[in-house]
Amino acid sequence: MQNTLLHKVYSTELFEENGHRAIEMLTQHLADKLQEKTGKAIHWNDPETELEFWKDFLEHGKPEELFKSITERTTYVHHPHYIGHQVSPAAPITALTGMISSLLNNGMAVYEMGMSPSAIERVVTNVLCEKIGWNADARGFLTSGGTLANLTALLTARKAILKEDVWNAGTSSALGIMVSEEAHYCVDRAARIMGLGEKGIIKIPCTESYQMDTSVLEEKYQEAKAKGITIFAIVGSAPSTATGMFDNLEAIGSFAEQQGLWFHVDGAHGGAGVFSKKYKHTLKGIEKADSVVIDGHKMMMLPTITTALLLKNGMYANATFSQKADYLLTDSDHEDWYNSGKRTFECTKTMMSIHWYTMLKFYGEEVFEAYVTQLYDMGAAFGEMIEKHPSFALAVTPMSNIVCFRYTHANLSQNQLNELNAKVRQQLLEDGEFYIVQTKLRGWHYLRVTVMNPFTTKVHFQNLLDKIVLLAQNLVSSETTIC
Repeated sequence: MQNTLLHKVYSTELFEENGHRAIEMLTQHLADKLQEKTGKAIHWNDPETELEFWKDFLEHGKPEELFKSITERTTYVHHPHYIGHQVSPAAPITALTGMISSLLNNGMAVYEMGMSPSAIERVVTNVLCEKIGWNADARGFLTSGGTLANLTALLTARKAILKEDVWNAGTSSALGIMVSEEAHYCVDRAARIMGLGEKGIIKIPCTESYQMDTSVLEEKYQEAKAKGITIFAIVGSAPSTATGMFDNLEAIGSFAEQQGLWFHVDGAHGGAGVFSKKYKHTLKGIEKADSVVIDGHKMMMLPTITTALLLKNGMYANATFSQKADYLLTDSDHEDWYNSGKRTFECTKTMMSIHWYTMLKFYGEEVFEAYVTQLYDMGAAFGEMIEKHPSFALAVTPMSNIVCFRYTHANLSQNQLNELNAKVRQQLLEDGEFYIVQTKLRGWHYLRVTVMNPFTTKVHFQNLLDKIVLLAQNLVSSETTIC
């Protein structure tokens, strides 16, 4: 080969040189963030400013400064002040498994394009199925994110429950699912993608504690039936994304069994609780589920995007996407679990199984128990601090590591308080010392914290509350800010 540029691209010497530089830089980044040597949890820029920077960098930036620039101009999930979205600070060793996955680039559509990660995936999903409480008939596979996993689960439910073959023949029937009004938006999106439409998404109201009101399930089911809608699945949240509250999975499972419905649990965030002796009770009844989703990148310290879809009855694992692709897949008279393309929505996917397997091999299941338990403990601790603080109100007593709260003021109306809390959050974002998010619940604007870093402490929480009080007081004292 004469092309010197391609020789440069695949130079092992340059790979080693750049690799050493990247590892050294990331190691320093970890040390700085974990030990709080740098004060900020996010390097905030407005979108247009950031876009202009990277346009200019492509033309004028030095290649050797690229990795450092990306690392600096971002959100620091390993900083204890990062208490925002539900993305874990990835265990450092998974940066190495990510590098292996990227370089080997085994697509995994068929076994011969991913031999070791396919076998490893079977081992990992078997462990997860066992922790849920299922027997040896259970199966699972990994896919790219909870959104895709929930869609796949509902497609599986439709194929398993309905008598008509919608996948191959289509349908004009009115179909529907039952789901909490507080469920993650991806369930609603999945239902619409499947053609159920708004009328096919039967929203179940929640109790005062933002949990599905299971006392009205029969009523809502009969209402849908009277409208000619065939319900084939019911979805339980474990927990809901906005509030961190767990639905009563035991009651939902019993209802599903009575009506012959597929019971799916969206455990993207809280499904990892099956590893925690202290908090496994939040998932009581999960063993009744026909399918469960668990995100490894939320509560199991894995990099994005790493998700398990688990099925109580393994026969459905290969049935959902049954179709012919002669150049890839051949018919088989046995369970060919090792051909990933038959079971997942995607064909090519990353070697995500090696992240999970490496954590199990190096640290054992105990590491997941330690992580979940620590984060839930700190969620409870922060909730107690909020309850005792005269300037704040909780939305609901936390069941997990998600805490919704708001700043209060006796002389301000609801609209004024909503505006105030929104402005406080925006100032926190632009300041960057802390990273938290926000949500709206029953007309109220809440600040929302998700404790994702095991090194976040009560001291950090107190500093956050002190800062919010100061920001809010300054805003209130301004005559033109809150009106």
